[in-house]
Amino acid sequence: MRGTPEGRNLFPAGAHGAPEVPDGVDFAAWARLWAELGVGCPPRETYEELLRRYREPHRAYHNCQHLQECLQVRRLINAACHAPAEVDLALWFHDAIYDPLRSDNELRSAQWLDDVARDSGLGDEIRRRLYGLIMVTRHDGAPASADEAVLVDTDLAILGASAAGFEEYDRQVRREYRHVPLFVYRRKRRQVLEGFLARGRIYTTAPYFDAFEQQARVNLASAIDRLG
Repeated sequence: MRGTPEGRNLFPAGAHGAPEVPDGVDFAAWARLWAELGVGCPPRETYEELLRRYREPHRAYHNCQHLQECLQVRRLINAACHAPAEVDLALWFHDAIYDPLRSDNELRSAQWLDDVARDSGLGDEIRRRLYGLIMVTRHDGAPASADEAVLVDTDLAILGASAAGFEEYDRQVRREYRHVPLFVYRRKRRQVLEGFLARGRIYTTAPYFDAFEQQARVNLASAIDRLG
């Protein structure tokens, strides 16, 4: 696994140092999560396949580092949500399928989680919520619940990283889209970043807003300037 959240300076000022976050992305953390949900842990092969996906060579950003950062920052910020374990499980799977050449990654990730959740004994209502949690990470609509808001804000926390951390993220995203000609990439990337910057607020929940909003706006403006 490359890096740590502390190494990228993702955590907001005053909240970092050595966060007491016991759960990483090891099998013990995976098994504890399923226990919190009250069902048996899926076969270890499922866990290993999931991490194999996050370690695919074409992933420069959407990898184990991103997964670990999301899980840790969700616990550190600890914004109020109805079912933290469901949010965490959705985080495990939200980028399970990632191919920058396709537009159905969230759908395929949600379907995979639904299959695993069904086989593990989770009920229809929980599975419906999990499906929605992953689909909201398309970032094309407003969150429909407190849990969806927390998950979206967690996924976007990288926008509010330190300037150096954001620049690392920006370079990683470019590597994932290295197949795209630079002039096309710059135009498309500018559209994405300007879309976030144009929002009334980037982070829906108050704890994430307080922790990341100001720095995220600085980072986005700087990145847009760099694109020319």
